[in-house]
Amino acid sequence: MKLLAFITLFSSCFCLKAQELFVFTEPASNMAKGNLGIRMMGSTLKETIGNGFNTHIMPELMYGISKNLMVHSTAFLSNRNNSFVSEGGSFYAKYKFFNRDEVKQHFRMSTFVRYSFNNADIHQDEINLIGHNSGYEVGVNATQLLHKFALSGGLSFMKALNNEPRYKFPINQSSNALYYTMSFGKLMLPKKYNNYKQTNVNLMCEFLGQSLMPNGKSYLDIAPSVQFILLSKIRLDLAYRYQLFSSMQRTAPNGFFIRLEYNFFNVY
Repeated sequence: MKLLAFITLFSSCFCLKAQELFVFTEPASNMAKGNLGIRMMGSTLKETIGNGFNTHIMPELMYGISKNLMVHSTAFLSNRNNSFVSEGGSFYAKYKFFNRDEVKQHFRMSTFVRYSFNNADIHQDEINLIGHNSGYEVGVNATQLLHKFALSGGLSFMKALNNEPRYKFPINQSSNALYYTMSFGKLMLPKKYNNYKQTNVNLMCEFLGQSLMPNGKSYLDIAPSVQFILLSKIRLDLAYRYQLFSSMQRTAPNGFFIRLEYNFFNVY
């Protein structure tokens, strides 16, 4: 509950909304109907035991089905066990159910669901449905855009399942968790828009936390990042995720992230 109280304290055109295109969380806004996005996320994480690092690569497809509904499909690849292999994937859908647009600002709310499948061994207390655990997640998020500043928060419930076909979820670990996030984004450049070819530069900071149920183990991370939007359709994210505190076992909480994204407009 202390973590929840702490997080509460922080409680159309691609380029104009770039400051709410966060690295580790999804805003309540959707991509436009008929738009297709291709992403490639890579991370290098420091192991908490020993001097090793592990690398994850996650290709992803996104599509706007309507103005209120979008879907994602992601694959997980990792070299954590000293050989680079495919470990699974996930499907994600987000539905925007509230929208209030005003001049140079908007407020939106959405609900989302994720289902992940993974064949890797279960090696930590943390439930991570993006590359580690099989399971599902349901939640809500809200995003406020105020000219060049964006604030977004989310709350979700996670349920971890067996990592089929070989790894059962440990009976001595919590398989349920609350996940909560707060993200901030600020458009730094350009100071004034002249054409769509101008490069956007955004600075962001995200807080990411989880509490296991019912044992109460928890963690809180901070993740600063810089983002570049090129030609209004190419996106490059550079980020670092750092654990502020944790009472649960996590094998590699700290590391660098890079993501490259390309958007195709009006595909259908």
